[in-house]
Amino acid sequence: MTPARKPGRRQGGKHPRRLAALAALALGGALLTGPVAQAGAAEPYDVLVFSKTAGFRHDSIPTGIATFQELGGEHGFTVTATEDASAFTPANLAGYDAVVFLSTTGDVLDDTQQDALQAYVDDGGGFMGVHAAADTEYDWPYYQQLVGAWFKSHPAIQDAVVETEDHEHPATAHFGPTWLHNDELYNYRTDPRGRVHVLQTLDESSYTGGEMGEDHPITWCHPQETGRSFYTGLGHTNESYADPDFRQLLLGGLEYAAGQKDADCAPSGVPGGTPVEAESYTDGQGVQPAGHGAASGGQTLGFIENGDWAGYAHVPVDGAATFTAKVSSAGAGGTIHVRAGAPDGPELGTADVPNTGSWETFQSVTTPLTAGGTGPLYLSFTGGAGSLFDIDSFTLAPAGEGD
Repeated sequence: MTPARKPGRRQGGKHPRRLAALAALALGGALLTGPVAQAGAAEPYDVLVFSKTAGFRHDSIPTGIATFQELGGEHGFTVTATEDASAFTPANLAGYDAVVFLSTTGDVLDDTQQDALQAYVDDGGGFMGVHAAADTEYDWPYYQQLVGAWFKSHPAIQDAVVETEDHEHPATAHFGPTWLHNDELYNYRTDPRGRVHVLQTLDESSYTGGEMGEDHPITWCHPQETGRSFYTGLGHTNESYADPDFRQLLLGGLEYAAGQKDADCAPSGVPGGTPVEAESYTDGQGVQPAGHGAASGGQTLGFIENGDWAGYAHVPVDGAATFTAKVSSAGAGGTIHVRAGAPDGPELGTADVPNTGSWETFQSVTTPLTAGGTGPLYLSFTGGAGSLFDIDSFTLAPAGEGD
């Protein structure tokens, strides 16, 4: 069976941002490094750099902390560095404009601290993840949504060509089309495209050990409820933090996360024929991510009951001729209704989902789609009582593909 439903995400207004001084006093001796800010800077903003590790520890963490402190001194923001998870309380986080996870690893926050971070970001705060921030909190589904993707593996440190997709974001505006960079290059469990706005990708033909194919995002951003998230998988080596291009990437990413500079971080559109993780919905009713070891990325779109629906603002139906979904069910199954533009928009096709034998046993179902649909994809669901089925991923293919 799929696990029981969780309560809905908390809502609220934006945090007051000028409580940093009180917050720092409250933490007292818990802080590893006191605030560092530019002398005489007008209204500096405030950043919490968190580098606790419960797994592998990167020896570049002290260099990374020093880099953020140097950037703060140069550009007018205050840096407080800590490895004490007790910093994650609503009152303390309210004093910061952004929280940076600097090569954190493993399970670093307890449930109460997780709730505090989720409420902080969803209610208007900023999150920034660097490198092994993706190797963190594997048992917390919200964190995968926040960081964008979880770490899978990496080859040896080597040179690689980094390709920049967005030349307007403050983190990447200074780059040309390509950048040769030496680093430890992460493969991820899932391709985050469709859930995030991709800023940079890796050219896997330029190095060995890449496992994601032609689309290998490495730096991205996205809105998170009313907050902001930025992540880069680069930053393993000490030498990276001396690279002016990488330092500017960090600065621009932080300026976005902290709300100091605007940027278009709406999720990048998914090319036709590209598999979409079903749990990457941008709007929905009733549905939630569900953990399944046999699913790609370890999650599905789950808790699907009669009348529920999911919307995908980043997935256009325009030109799609077929819909294929990877599904599982230990219940009675049901029907997927493929719609255009709204939960009750024009129905383009339906796919019946059978009982597959277990929630961990997946098979594909396919339906042709009526031509002429426009707008974002919506999936609505019908069936009997209780949990109907889960969806791992789906593909919208144009005419000539998947026929």
